Amino acid sequence: MQYKWLVLTVTTIGVLMAGIDARIVIIGLPEVMAALKADVEQGIWINQAYLLGSVVVLLLVGKLTDLVGRKHIYTSGFAIFTVGSALTSIANDPLQVILFRVVQGIGAGIILTNSVALIVDATPKHELGFSLSMNNLGFRIGAMAGLTVSGVILSLIGDWRALFYINVPIGIFGTAWAHLSIKETVPSNNGERACVDWNGFFAFSLFVVSLLLALTFAAYGIASQIITFECAIISAVSLAAFVVYEKRCKNPLLDLKLLKIREYAGGILAQLINAVAWGAVLLLLSLHFQIVLGLSPIDAGLRIIPFDIAFLVLGPLSGKFSDRFGHLPFTTLGIVLSSISLYLFSTVDAATPYSLMVLYMVLFGAAIGIFSSPNMSSIMSSVPAERRGIASAFRVTVFNVGFAASLNLAVLIISLTVPYTLVTQITAGYVTSFTADKVLFVRGLKTTYLWLAALNATAIFPSVLRGKNTDRQVRESSAELGDFL
Repeated sequence: MQYKWLVLTVTTIGVLMAGIDARIVIIGLPEVMAALKADVEQGIWINQAYLLGSVVVLLLVGKLTDLVGRKHIYTSGFAIFTVGSALTSIANDPLQVILFRVVQGIGAGIILTNSVALIVDATPKHELGFSLSMNNLGFRIGAMAGLTVSGVILSLIGDWRALFYINVPIGIFGTAWAHLSIKETVPSNNGERACVDWNGFFAFSLFVVSLLLALTFAAYGIASQIITFECAIISAVSLAAFVVYEKRCKNPLLDLKLLKIREYAGGILAQLINAVAWGAVLLLLSLHFQIVLGLSPIDAGLRIIPFDIAFLVLGPLSGKFSDRFGHLPFTTLGIVLSSISLYLFSTVDAATPYSLMVLYMVLFGAAIGIFSSPNMSSIMSSVPAERRGIASAFRVTVFNVGFAASLNLAVLIISLTVPYTLVTQITAGYVTSFTADKVLFVRGLKTTYLWLAALNATAIFPSVLRGKNTDRQVRESSAELGDFL
């Protein structure tokens, strides 16, 4: 087998596994919570700890691969993911599961970040588009499969631990195959080893963790007001410290100077708002199908698939048409349609027919697809070519932070309508009949969708005000960044 196909196969297996585990807990969350006697915020953290691990490691992987070589980093990512999966499967309490999911997420982040670099190294330029699209398709298929795989495992095996120990043999095989088949790149030895921005890394990690903790404790109510305030202060201070330090650092973790490019900054802000607004939607839909309608995990997973199908179909089409007609009509239309979709979800209750839910999910998936591809293209084409690596890392990091915060924000909004203890009891399956408690829970879901719809609508402003990219803007941006560097 040619080396380019070996690399594509190894990396695609890696991103497929990472994609599956990114969503595998969404459908199985009620069973995991009930088995571990976890409250709803602990359940949310079990899901998002994986994403958190991916976020923090994303900022370092690109730099480290240049220092020690891509093969060692990628293989270690596969091994860390496998170890994290094994540890999660034997955990005995919610805190252990959360910590081990972070480990699993770190491994997944290394796999996802390094896969593209490996493919670029191994693939001829005229075949690169196909290889990258296949790799990305592997992640999307994995993410879609995660919704059904968890349902199948829970229905056939009936043990939530199987969601994680099933990764172990595949992970061992992937680690060994990556070690044997991938060629090592020559590490950079130009004295940059001391330039790894560890201070920026720790400041940013502290900001993200304290922000999510502030949203977590806010949902607990009045009893947690002091610790909520403390976490919020720590988050604000660490973010300020991060920004100040990054401006002074010669080799910053994130190049904040990129935000001086209006189209880049507008696209990033629109993406952040959109990620916060829709990140929790699949979990809310899962809770509707399992908790409100009483469906099995596998049925719930299958019923959410129309969203992914619409997303996968409309995303590439929107990207292709935006190349001809510009990004603005598509990003604006995507935001408008996704806001309408979120509003329509707020009208759903136990009596809503599934055919209508399919229509809403297809509209929502299409809207996210219509927005995402042109917005990504606009962001990346607005920066000079020599800065696109760090610009891409910044974009992915901002999206993941927004996506993670969405889950905590959704629980916080629900808890404003439904007492927090009742949310935990309903989500964990302790309230089985459709009583007044569940009616109140449905009202909480509706309120959450309305808030998310309103929030998402505000993304129109940065999206429209970013302007249109021109070659002159790119040249001017390149000159500004050159002066800065």
